[in-house]
Amino acid sequence: MANPVRRIHDAHFKTKVVLEALKGQKTLAQLSSEFGIHAQMITDWKRQALDGLPSLFETTPSKQTLSVEQREQIESPLFQQIGQLKVENDYLKKKLRTS
Repeated sequence: MANPVRRIHDAHFKTKVVLEALKGQKTLAQLSSEFGIHAQMITDWKRQALDGLPSLFETTPSKQTLSVEQREQIESPLFQQIGQLKVENDYLKKKLRTS
């Protein structure tokens, strides 16, 4: 028996399916036949959507924001490297003009 080709669904398709499932107007079997995907896929996508919803409404700052000290630790060596590269670039420009 040949292996079926695995289909990859984009986010818009998944959203459309999950919204239909959340409406509850049709059964999983009906949605499965309508969209041509397995009922377990719909269940998994629905669970992922419901698990992710609370994070949309969080009022706390995201984990990606850094404290001032953390930013300085990251930026300090970068600014130092920028300065060093600027000095080297100026030196090479000067050497190029004199030769």
